[in-house]
Amino acid sequence: MIASLLVVLALVAAVRPDPDRRTVTVVTATVDLTPGVVVTADQVQMTAVEDDGAPTAPLTDLADAVDRTVAGPVRAGEILTDVRLLGRELAAAGTTDDDARIVPVRLADPSVADVLRIGDVVDVVRGAGDVPGVNSTSDPEVLADNALVVLVSEAGTGTSRRDRVVLVALPAAAATRVAAASLTDALTVVVR
Repeated sequence: MIASLLVVLALVAAVRPDPDRRTVTVVTATVDLTPGVVVTADQVQMTAVEDDGAPTAPLTDLADAVDRTVAGPVRAGEILTDVRLLGRELAAAGTTDDDARIVPVRLADPSVADVLRIGDVVDVVRGAGDVPGVNSTSDPEVLADNALVVLVSEAGTGTSRRDRVVLVALPAAAATRVAAASLTDALTVVVR
């Protein structure tokens, strides 16, 4: 009888949570999310996890995730962090510049986007020569080096290849240069 009571007490002690263990409530994905998708309220939930099991800078409010764009693949159950979504934090982490920006680049040769992947480091180059419908300088020029590719838009149905965009993270000054050039010049990237 006493042995049975001790076994029951041991089982209760084993399954009872440690009162000293701290938990944090974080945002997790309820479904797999693909790069470029805008997060909706039904795709995320709040989940309590052990504090030491949470990554650095987890999102702790659903409002920080809803209506934001996913930067890379996210699995169902994964904890969302500040750098898993497009924004200032991702740009800063990708460039080590707290004032970094994310800039859209429409490539002169849209097929280049087919070989780019999130995480690629590229140089953004203003092209030489004539591209139909786009002005160009006479000599190629590197507008920005070490740009981090944070998103490559998908070639969707009904979307022309020319409509594809590559988003890159750059320091503020380089981002302004690239954004201005993209309005008038043919741009391409060189993978490092």
